[in-house]
Order: sequence, then C-alpha cells, then structure tokens
Amino acid sequence: MPPEIEPHAFWQEIHAAGTFAAEGPFSGFYPAELADGRQIRLPIRPLPDGKHALASLIINQASFAVVEAVAEDLAARLSAFSPDVVVGLPTLGLTLAAAVARQLGHTRYVPLGTSRKFWYEDGLSVPLSSITTPDQVKRLYVDPRMLPLLKNQRVALVDDVISSGTSILAGLSLLRSIDVEPVAIGAAMLQSDRWKIALDGCNLEWRERVRGAFCTPRLTKDNDGNWSL
Repeated sequence: MPPEIEPHAFWQEIHAAGTFAAEGPFSGFYPAELADGRQIRLPIRPLPDGKHALASLIINQASFAVVEAVAEDLAARLSAFSPDVVVGLPTLGLTLAAAVARQLGHTRYVPLGTSRKFWYEDGLSVPLSSITTPDQVKRLYVDPRMLPLLKNQRVALVDDVISSGTSILAGLSLLRSIDVEPVAIGAAMLQSDRWKIALDGCNLEWRERVRGAFCTPRLTKDNDGNWSL
C-alpha cells in the first residue's frame, strides 16, 4: 500500500475488515469502519492549530459502491425507529438521504433546501450555517407542498456529517416549527463529540436518537508527525 494517496482516490473503495490498523497512528488517512467491520479510507484534514485534525468525508465525491454501502449501513441502524419518511439536509446530506430512503424501501424522500423558490414561505425557514462554510449564513427551507408528507409521520432526519451540530440543529428547528419531531437522526459520519453538547443543550432526548454509519475521532499530531487517537 503506497504511503501517499491521490486526492481523487479517497472514498472510492470499500476494504475488507482489518485491512488497515484501527488503533493508529495514522498518516494520510483514517480507516473508518462500518458495522460489519469493512473500512473506508478518509483523508485527514489538519485543523488551523496544526496540532489536531479530523477525518473528512465528501459523500457526493464517493463512488456509487461506497455511497450504497454507507446508505445500507445507516438504513439498517435507522430501521429500528420505523421511519415513514426520510428528510434530507442540504447540500451533501441529500445524496445520502435519497440512498437511505431507497434502502428502507421508500419510494421518495423529502429534501430540505437553501434555494428559495418563488412559492416558498419565509415562515417555513430558519438560518443555516455549516462548519465547512462558517462565513456563509443561508436559510433552510421546507417546500410547503411537502408538508402533507411530514405531518403525523415518523420522520428520520439525515445529513452527511454531524460535527458541530449546527446544521442538524437547524433542521430540527425547522421541523419543530411545523410540529414535526423526528424519531431518528442519521448521518454517514459522526465527527468527534462536539455535536453531543450542541444537541444536549436543546433536547436531552435527541442524542439518543442519533445514528451514524461510522464515527471518527479528533486526532492529535504526535512527535513523529503522524496522527494519533
């Protein structure tokens, strides 16, 4: 296995369980593990302090095989909640939400959006920011035509990554404004533990409803320049 991986080669393969050591130290990539032990290589992104790093996932750049494997894993975890409908958060969460809905046997899903169509209502929106675009504050909308699909239904809210918890809280806030309380929250990756504090600050029950296909830790640079748990 070459020490360096081309940037475009990440998220393209599912590796057998145990292919890569899970305890570290890591150099270049972090091996995330699905429920069955299979692994996906994720690039390591150093944080501004230079001493810490996080594993990264951009799911709309992943191969179809990886997307389907992650969606199958997450759908199995969410099935215990018996969701009637999957709601997807933009932008990257929409790729995953659609695939999860198919895996659950649904015929459609409900996408939330940040692009205001002329028939949208400002009252059906909330502010939205992201850890990857912290300086851009948009609005998150639900299409008013989709409301009958959500009312009195068991809803699973899905995003690609839950990290700081900011995006998922916006989705929860928007759904709560239309009297919808999700029975489950799903993501491909649960990145570090910061999101737990954010969710606990709003509703102590929400953390127990969160499921991720895999979890990734905050990494620390060691004396050899590698990344450790």
